[in-house]
Amino acid sequence: MAIDCGNIRRAKPLLGTFVEIQASGASRADVNAGIEAAFEAVAKVHRLMSFHEPDSDVSRLNQFASSHPVSVDPWTYEVLRIAIDLHFRSRGAFDITIAPVLQALGLLPGPDEGSRDVPQARTAHQVELLGDKMVRFSGPGIGIDLGGIAKGFAVDRALDALRGFGIANGLVNAGGDLAAFGPDPQAVSIRNPVDPQNFMCGIRIRNEALASSARRFDPFRSDETTNSAIIDPITSEPACAIQGTTVRAPTCVIADALTKIVMIAGTSAADLLEHYRAGALLVLADGDIQISSDLKDQVSLAA
Repeated sequence: MAIDCGNIRRAKPLLGTFVEIQASGASRADVNAGIEAAFEAVAKVHRLMSFHEPDSDVSRLNQFASSHPVSVDPWTYEVLRIAIDLHFRSRGAFDITIAPVLQALGLLPGPDEGSRDVPQARTAHQVELLGDKMVRFSGPGIGIDLGGIAKGFAVDRALDALRGFGIANGLVNAGGDLAAFGPDPQAVSIRNPVDPQNFMCGIRIRNEALASSARRFDPFRSDETTNSAIIDPITSEPACAIQGTTVRAPTCVIADALTKIVMIAGTSAADLLEHYRAGALLVLADGDIQISSDLKDQVSLAA
């Protein structure tokens, strides 16, 4: 019988952040192989869905899908399906066709980078999912960015890779978008979005995912936070309904996307959270903390 090797933890730079993977509950060989497979799953998502990689599915769609259907990987097709569903259920608050707006604001590279003429986001129903994993845009000038959802999807695929090696306990953390499985709960520390130098609370998760969004904070430039990087696709302005949120959901792809919607819609996103069996901690504009009832027992606020 193989001997449990104990907990192994590794990290690599992927998806524009550091991805940390830890696993235990199997032989050393299986844990090592599982972690390598998990990193490869994350790297595959990066290759397929990066806005910046010229050969990614996203880049090929942005270049060609307005003129003819484009074949994409099943993983990309699945993320597009989830994103379109989120778009309709959120009444447009989640919109992957916001790429031209982000380019005009200088948040993504492109021909309109830094333009004073900021376009309005187009709605995701202009992305048509066809048979045989083919995708077409309904007209010219449409561009997509999966930056608000792909990281969570990558975390879910990394967990699948770990489970494929019979590993009993696993955790994948991609810059704060994380998920875990196993019999024991994992304690996660959450920074205070109003005072990012300090932690606000701890949240215990087990067999579920957690993701956070907040106002931008760069400790190398300032001790103060700046506007949110989440752009409201309806107003083309930074989200300002709340100061930050942490969402717990069954999967990381949903937790990741819901943080963007909650940053835009604030407490109005309660019905959507319930639909996806998710809970949320919100730091409101006045600094008050609001926690959904199904999450309260998992949160320990800092003294």
